Amino acid sequence: MFAAERNGYKPTLIEDICRWGYSLVLVLIIPFAFLQLMLRGTTRNKDYNRRRFERFGFVAHAPKKDGYLFHCVSVGEVVAASCLIKRIMQDEPNCQITVTTTTPTGSARVRAIFSDSVHHFYLPYDLHMAMAGMLKRIQPKAVLITEVELWPNLIHACWKRNIPVMVVNARMTDRSARRYKKISKLFNPMLAKLYHICAQGQRDYKNYAWLGVPDEKLTLTNNIKFDQVASATAPEHPFLGLRQADYPILVAGSTHDLEEEAVLQAGKDLWQKSPSLKVIIVPRHPERFDAVAKLIEAKSLPFVRSSQVKSVPDDTNVVLLDEMGKLNDAYAVASFAFVGGSIADKGGHNALEPASFSIPIIMGPYTYNNPVICSYLEECGALIKVEGGEAMSAIVNSWLLNPNERKKAGQAGRQVLEENSGALEATVQCIRKYVN
Repeated sequence: MFAAERNGYKPTLIEDICRWGYSLVLVLIIPFAFLQLMLRGTTRNKDYNRRRFERFGFVAHAPKKDGYLFHCVSVGEVVAASCLIKRIMQDEPNCQITVTTTTPTGSARVRAIFSDSVHHFYLPYDLHMAMAGMLKRIQPKAVLITEVELWPNLIHACWKRNIPVMVVNARMTDRSARRYKKISKLFNPMLAKLYHICAQGQRDYKNYAWLGVPDEKLTLTNNIKFDQVASATAPEHPFLGLRQADYPILVAGSTHDLEEEAVLQAGKDLWQKSPSLKVIIVPRHPERFDAVAKLIEAKSLPFVRSSQVKSVPDDTNVVLLDEMGKLNDAYAVASFAFVGGSIADKGGHNALEPASFSIPIIMGPYTYNNPVICSYLEECGALIKVEGGEAMSAIVNSWLLNPNERKKAGQAGRQVLEENSGALEATVQCIRKYVN
């Protein structure tokens, strides 16, 4: 136990027992985790394989200490945090920024957005020694966790060292809240060591309060993604030379297994009425690029991979976007968009990205990751939910027949985005309460 109180909290004997029990379980699985890393080295991408020992705390020292450490699980969290990171870099140009992820796709997005202007590595497993070693090498003045990933040993190690830990754009679904409530002996002490939580929506604010976070440590900032996408701009040169003026374009962004099938089914129906329609499919995970290519080939559809061409032939209606960091380039030329992770039960990905380009949006029924955003978009007519490919084709066809309705829906989405911005400034103000 630690007798000293930090951040107004003093650990109890029960907490120490739970935390050490949790740590013991993690220690027992170290050999299995190490074996898994060795076995997956042949299937994971080369960069992750080369840097896999970072997961055990063997990370490079930060170029400078007393900076900010941002933890972003994967692509979505990196994108959401990007505007906050850029704001801090603007306010404190000499301050070191470190960004951690746990996935190769998240790592790739960090490099795509920030190049070498930030220090980056994979977050270690939540082992006491690994987290302590990582903090010793980085020596941050604050740790900012994006959205949802809370690790007891990371938070405890920061608390011991008087390093403020805050959760920004915090998300807490009803299902997660119920699960955490069942392990309250471990979870509640961890929450007590957090300095502040910036909730992205009313649901998230309510659930954190239900779990016991006091009012003074909880702020409803709203979703920072509104601010992040508001600044999105179209690239100088249209993606693969495609233009809405030449033909309608359906972009299926961040798709998962089964969703490509639904999009191609919709395309098959639509080509009978609109043979010039282009369909751009953007799988969520790069390891699925080849599998999606085989799916398109199996349907005998002529297609191109974006990495292999500079323009799309007139007689080719399907594009497989097999490059990271170019989804927004595709949305910028789209006539309408399907946002993935929503027919597949993944909670739905970021619908604000297409909304920022004033294009109407289609999603499946699973949108629980961003319920407020999707609700706003649906209420104003910018987003329509479907169950599968047949309904998707019907919606797209109605927009093709009524271009004014399509334009109206797209503009409504952009208006939602602009009316709900402001989370960035609110988040910065919360951070400044604890970090100068």
